[in-house]
Amino acid sequence: MSDRKPLMPKATAVWLVENTSLSFEQIAEFCGLHVLEVKGIADGDVAQGIKGMDPVTTGQLTREEIAEAEKAPERRLKLAPAKVEIPKAPKKRGPRYTPVSRRHERPNAVLWLLRNHPELKDSQIMRLVGTTKPTIAQIRERAHWNSPNLVPQDPVTLGLCSQIDLDAEVAKAAKRVERKEEATRGGETLLPTEVTTARPPEPEPVEEPVGETPREEEARVLAKLKEMSSGGEDGASEEPEEDEGGDESGARDGG
Repeated sequence: MSDRKPLMPKATAVWLVENTSLSFEQIAEFCGLHVLEVKGIADGDVAQGIKGMDPVTTGQLTREEIAEAEKAPERRLKLAPAKVEIPKAPKKRGPRYTPVSRRHERPNAVLWLLRNHPELKDSQIMRLVGTTKPTIAQIRERAHWNSPNLVPQDPVTLGLCSQIDLDAEVAKAAKRVERKEEATRGGETLLPTEVTTARPPEPEPVEEPVGETPREEEARVLAKLKEMSSGGEDGASEEPEEDEGGDESGARDGG
């Protein structure tokens, strides 16, 4: 069988059974069904109430392909090439499936991870063991209903996860812790939002010195002139006194 199958294979098989003379093997091969299932469709025991879908109108088969396959029972129908290539979406990893026989051992594995790898986040433990966050919290707080009987056991040994997955999660947690320590040691801590978004404080207004008015300047100049003039008068009055004293001393010397 080819990898590509028609859309709605049972509805397509119903239409081919009702509208063509193709063999059951040809229809089963084309639609990806079992031959007995196609026979059941022809007998009315299978696909009751399913309306047939024409593969010709949907572009999955051509009239010529059907006619040639009807003439040669050994010929296999070929699905027409798709007109639009649809990219395959990447598979998303869902929650890990744990066999029923192993589910009662998950608390022991959770306890082992909490003791041996405290750096792991709850989400990482959930991916590894397939447990729930409330169960992890109960085991961490010793509030689990079976806490007295729990024994730490390696999840790899229990078959709950592979060693590769465990090593990958531990390495990821170690890098996260290392980055956090480097940021703390270097002082490169993020500031809170209210600090980074706060407006800077406005500078306080500086009082500028007020200049002199023309009248004040004129008064200051006049006062200075008065001081100078008063100082000159005092010096002039003192000089004659000195001369008189000198004359008196000369006269005395002469006499």
